[in-house]
Amino acid sequence: MDIEKSDLASYLFCQGTNNYAYEYLGVHMSESAGIYTYTFRVWAPKAHRIFVCGDFNAWDESLPMEKDADSGIWTAVLPSRVRLEGNRYKYKIVGNNGTHMKADPFAFSNETLKNTASVIYDIDSFKWHDEKWRETAKDRFRSSDKHFCSSPVNIYEMHLGSWKTRGGKTNVNGDAYLNYREIAEELAPYLKEMGYTHVELMPVMEHPFDGSWGYQVGGYYSPTARYGSPSDFAYFVDKLHEYGIAVILDWVPAHFPKDEHGLYEFDGDLLYEYKGKDRMEHKGWGTRCFDVGYPAVQSFLVSNALFWMRKYHVDGLRCDAVAAMLYLDFDKAPGEWVPNEFGDNKNLEAIAFFQKLNKAIFAEFPYALMVAEESASWNAITKPVHEGGLGFNFKWNMGWANDLFEYVAIDPFFRKGSHEKLTFPMMYAFSENYILSVSHDEVVHGKKSLLDKMYGTNEEKFPMFRAFMGYMMTFPGKKLIFMGTEYAPFREWDYENELEWFMLKYPNHSAIKQYVKELNHLYLSSPELWEIDDSWEGFQWIEADQSELNAISYRRIDMQGNEYIVVINFSPEKRAHYTLRVPEEGSYEEIFTSDAERFGGNGTKNGTLRAKALETEGELRAALDIVLPPYGALVFRKKPAVSVKNKNKGLSLNKEKK
Repeated sequence: MDIEKSDLASYLFCQGTNNYAYEYLGVHMSESAGIYTYTFRVWAPKAHRIFVCGDFNAWDESLPMEKDADSGIWTAVLPSRVRLEGNRYKYKIVGNNGTHMKADPFAFSNETLKNTASVIYDIDSFKWHDEKWRETAKDRFRSSDKHFCSSPVNIYEMHLGSWKTRGGKTNVNGDAYLNYREIAEELAPYLKEMGYTHVELMPVMEHPFDGSWGYQVGGYYSPTARYGSPSDFAYFVDKLHEYGIAVILDWVPAHFPKDEHGLYEFDGDLLYEYKGKDRMEHKGWGTRCFDVGYPAVQSFLVSNALFWMRKYHVDGLRCDAVAAMLYLDFDKAPGEWVPNEFGDNKNLEAIAFFQKLNKAIFAEFPYALMVAEESASWNAITKPVHEGGLGFNFKWNMGWANDLFEYVAIDPFFRKGSHEKLTFPMMYAFSENYILSVSHDEVVHGKKSLLDKMYGTNEEKFPMFRAFMGYMMTFPGKKLIFMGTEYAPFREWDYENELEWFMLKYPNHSAIKQYVKELNHLYLSSPELWEIDDSWEGFQWIEADQSELNAISYRRIDMQGNEYIVVINFSPEKRAHYTLRVPEEGSYEEIFTSDAERFGGNGTKNGTLRAKALETEGELRAALDIVLPPYGALVFRKKPAVSVKNKNKGLSLNKEKK
């Protein structure tokens, strides 16, 4: 990089507008006449002295850095007759708080598992094969002027270290992790078979502590070495794309850990973190909060988000802990926070940061998924920036999940008093672009697995689980479940051990896996269930108030007017003659039932039924007399008319299929 470009890059970085900061800071190699020149750059404006120490100089102080006073960026140049890929290094920073060995914030690779050095790595060496995948992003997203993202989104959230381990061993010592490539070879066909469209990875950025699950990031530009090299991670993404699976990464712009080698007081003083005591620290997590109002920190974070999409071809990011950034009083007692200039609790800098981030992402990747995990009730999370929103295009619907978890934990005899927990989510279902999430956060720390959240005996939990999943997959909104949920384990998730795959030896669990698989594929093949997720045009209640029966029914409608009739029984009672209202007379077929024997049910079938006219006005002018099994989730559709040629008169007569 020549001097003029270097000056511009440093200027833009400090202005908060360098969205390619990783191409300037960190370590970069150029080659000429057989000499490899490595240029190291690090932002540390308050440091007194800095040395680059590494394998290439026996970790001594023979490579001092020079500071640019205007930008606070330090530079050192190291010529070498051999390539230095794989060499470890750190910055020895002498600052106001002493001398500390720091990892490179822009390193592309790092050591891991108690070793914290950065590693020189050429991340452009991997040969990608997903050109067609990237070119067809628009076709997969399918947004229109009228409806947003008219395509199926069925996300499998996972933790790479505990999906499967080597030999099923525990990962307490970090010696049983599978490689990214090994995981990809098993995971990609599995997700395809099971009917998932996306995989969401809990943070794969380098992190020092396994117990943080990746949410306390130490190396924002480095895939964790627990599972292999940067090229191995690129292979993982490439393989998932080969199988038609999009990749979303959890991304943590809110905070970082206080490990000595990391971003914490990086130049001997407060740098990446907020300066004021009221904002500096997240006490509940024991971490430092990013100063997202500081321009250079904005360059660091926005560049990082774009980095994963540009360099590793990921299809989206889920921003963690958005509420912790938006609210000045998040997890703070009165007197521990200072109101903004308008006297309220909104973090104006965080609002501006998210708007800036999402504008940058969608300017370059218009069909990316930018998902907010926002646990409060902030308005306009998924509204475009030009409409005053934060600019995300999806948000987890945590209210829906909490209401449903509470409902299914209640004795069915008393559920009628909490019936609104089933129906209230429709009051706000279209206020944002929602993803219905049963995430990792819901199956840890004593919250129980999804199966164990269900009220009753083991015999009751399994059909209740099927009813829950039937409701989730037919309710408006995109879908997400955490790994393992597809076979309904009893045990909560444990990050140190692989999932209990041996449970599939038991009929109840293998039947649930088959149920989830077929339910997923019903969802994927049915525009009725995903084409209109953002308005009442795609959903209409049939029966919302049958609290005495613990039952609900509704219509799901696609853009062509085709529709499914869904009815769900959250009661253990069988309804032998349940009246299910439908739009018109004719033949209706049951296309899906959770009570099929192969799913562990009793085998109740309705088959094809004739709807009889009702003496009523309105859109629902007919009714079916159906058998509604205990905890049953059923889907019906009207059989299409067929044209039969009258050979004698040359007329076409419409008749219904029998």
